[in-house]
Amino acid sequence: MCGFVGFTNQIADDGQVLGAMMDTIRHRGPDAAGQYIDAEIALGHRRLSIIDVSEQGNQPLYSADGNLVLVFNGEIYNYREIRAELQEQGCTFRTNTDSEVLLHGYAVWGEQLLSRLRGMFAFVIWDKRSRTLFGARDFFGIKPLYYARMGDTLLFGSEIKAFLKHPAFRKELNHAALEEYLTFQYSVMEETFFKNVFRLQPAHYFRYQDGKLEMHRYWDIQFQPDDKPSLDNWVQEISTVFRDSVQAHKIADVEVGSFLSSGVDSSYAAAAAQVDKTFTVGFGEDERYNEIGWAKQFSKAIGKQNYSKVITAEEYWDALPAIQYHMDEPLADPAAVALYFVCGLASQQVKVVLSGEGADEIFGGYNVYSEPDSTAYDRLPRGLRRTIGALAGKLPAKRGLNFFVRKGKDIEERFIGNAYMFTPEERKALLHITTDAPEPQELTAKYYSRVQGMDDVTKMQYLDLHLWMTGDILLKADKMSMAHSLELRVPFLDKEVMQVAQRIPTKYRVTRKARTDEHTPYVTKYAMRLAAKQDTPEETAKTAAKKKLGFPVPIRVWLREEKYYNIVKAIFTGEAAEQFFHTQKLMALLDAHRDGKADNSRKIWTVLMFLVWYEVYFGKGVLWNVK
Repeated sequence: MCGFVGFTNQIADDGQVLGAMMDTIRHRGPDAAGQYIDAEIALGHRRLSIIDVSEQGNQPLYSADGNLVLVFNGEIYNYREIRAELQEQGCTFRTNTDSEVLLHGYAVWGEQLLSRLRGMFAFVIWDKRSRTLFGARDFFGIKPLYYARMGDTLLFGSEIKAFLKHPAFRKELNHAALEEYLTFQYSVMEETFFKNVFRLQPAHYFRYQDGKLEMHRYWDIQFQPDDKPSLDNWVQEISTVFRDSVQAHKIADVEVGSFLSSGVDSSYAAAAAQVDKTFTVGFGEDERYNEIGWAKQFSKAIGKQNYSKVITAEEYWDALPAIQYHMDEPLADPAAVALYFVCGLASQQVKVVLSGEGADEIFGGYNVYSEPDSTAYDRLPRGLRRTIGALAGKLPAKRGLNFFVRKGKDIEERFIGNAYMFTPEERKALLHITTDAPEPQELTAKYYSRVQGMDDVTKMQYLDLHLWMTGDILLKADKMSMAHSLELRVPFLDKEVMQVAQRIPTKYRVTRKARTDEHTPYVTKYAMRLAAKQDTPEETAKTAAKKKLGFPVPIRVWLREEKYYNIVKAIFTGEAAEQFFHTQKLMALLDAHRDGKADNSRKIWTVLMFLVWYEVYFGKGVLWNVK
């Protein structure tokens, strides 16, 4: 696991500038550093050594003839198989790294190499002879890759903050990204919060030659439900492919640990992997916010050591500026802070951890997926439901009316992902700047168009796999782990696991009828829960019945306490807030929450995290000192 940066169109002090950019991402790779500079390009790499920890694995890495230069972030889990195939074709390897298969593979197969890979990756290869830069990002977007066109200069790398060190970079806020963020809680557009800085989309590659940048998609998820196999057969397929994925994700020359919450995903991964150490964080003693007791009990039952930390409110709030700095763009998911602390805890013991991200998206685990066709009302004619919904929408707000409004809309109209903070009307009323941000449905339309004719659950999953998972779940997984020089691996987000998951019928992802056993009625992620129950000890099976918490955070409680209310009040009435928002409306949200008139905690947090991030990157960099 590493980080890299680079730029074209040389400058006089290229080595010094490249070094400053590399220093900015040192946390991604504290073990080694390397540079390549010629008349047209500069490449810098920071290494966190995981496979072949010797100096042979340092980057940039060069082809045998010296023509190709590679910088790479990630892991290729099937590199041994690819290596053997390339050796049969006459390729000679000089290292034992997974990185080298990318150089030889690109030389032999070109972009067709990507379809052979199994892993998480972002990399660029510079071809000296053709003066071509080739870059690619993995199937799900586990590892990040950003790029920016600044005049004649192309900047690219693992983190945006490195770009700020380049003299050609112009730091400007993308106001449209702010407006969309208020709805989604994360940066959802291809253009980031920094104007003219973009993220390479998952499963895409690019070529840059003679000033021209071309993008191509090389893979996509293809939901093709197969009703022929029985439920038992699907459970066996999940079992086989997940165990294989876990073993692949354990490949390392250093110790591997595992995160552990009380959910079935992390429990399944930890038990299947048989790692020696698990890591958990929580808040206080309230079981609604603390899973440490359960995690210790589970770890003991499977014969492993659990390491835990109770995060105080002061620690949580004091860490917010550093967290938003590492995030590069504002993220309003409160769980990111808990993830920051559990990564810090794990980094004291290991260099690699397994985690359960992706299981909900690929196997149908979110509760919202059980909403379509869940009531008798859903079976009324569509036209009647739309008419009732339209009428309900014109009535004064009243408890229960929103049910009819929501059920009167098609899934494409009402579902934008797992978070829906401010409606377009609410965000425009809150902002006193005007932007050209599109409606949320304009951003989701291209994804829905690819799954036309599929059932609503599949549509929701497909959308979440492309937006929510990449923009929120995987963003915080990468940035919070790398902040602590820790490699985080996600065995559910494996190409082979997805090949199985995309064929499972919807009725085995999200059941339409409650299915009971001695523990619970299963509704979501049904077939995967059965696989976990079958494959792991009884303690793991019990997690299939337990409501998932996932390192929950008591922000709604804190925001009603005078200390934190006053911290937020100072920010909501500060100079930065006045640039973008009607501050009296911000205070109305905050006061209503403090007084118990409404639970506005997530909306407050969404605005607050933007203002924290803005102060870090555009302000003086100092917000508060929690005592």
